[in-house]
Amino acid sequence: MKSGNIVILTGAGISAESGLQTFRAADGLWEGHKVEDVATPEAFARDPALVHQFYDARRKRAGEVEPNEAHRALARLEANWNGDFLLVTQNVDALHERAGSQNLLHMHGELNSGWCLACGERFAWEGDMVPGNSCPNCHASGMVRPDIVWFGEMPYEMERIEAALRKCDLFVSIGTSGAVYPAAGFVQTAKYRGARTLEINLDPSMGSLFFDAHRHGPASVEVPKWVAEMLTA
Repeated sequence: MKSGNIVILTGAGISAESGLQTFRAADGLWEGHKVEDVATPEAFARDPALVHQFYDARRKRAGEVEPNEAHRALARLEANWNGDFLLVTQNVDALHERAGSQNLLHMHGELNSGWCLACGERFAWEGDMVPGNSCPNCHASGMVRPDIVWFGEMPYEMERIEAALRKCDLFVSIGTSGAVYPAAGFVQTAKYRGARTLEINLDPSMGSLFFDAHRHGPASVEVPKWVAEMLTA
């Protein structure tokens, strides 16, 4: 069995196959809303009820779907790999965890997490949020927001991700558009340090030219095939 250090990045495409449409439509709307109305700190300050309603609906929907074969294959690869393994996802659902992934970073936050703006504490959250919710840590009222990285905010764990990219032997991007930075630049960081790079996507991404190899097709089909090859090589 092969060994070496792997960093895998997943995006909306892998969750879409489980029934989650986690990306904006061609008209720029996100589930019928303008991004600036539901996914910015200014939107939360202006209309917290609307923002909470939006993420409550996303949280509910994410709990109704199941991990697909791509999620399960990545968990299987992690469990059987001899080297360092880091799975970085841009998705805010818990499908990777539910499939069994453990060494996982949510760079854009998580639907099932809350963040108190009063004390800075982050905590697990189930069910709906409302403007009057109290923080379980400091008990401040009305200061709890979804623990989601909004437009204009810095993604989480960037130092750890960059360190993993600098020492990885293989970087794999799955189901991403290659349009959203800083994630879109991960392939260049890894490639510059000598890693092999692979893209698995329905169609070539905007950063497709930076990858050494490509597999085009549904993640639920292509990822299990690739993982089987990695574990039997």
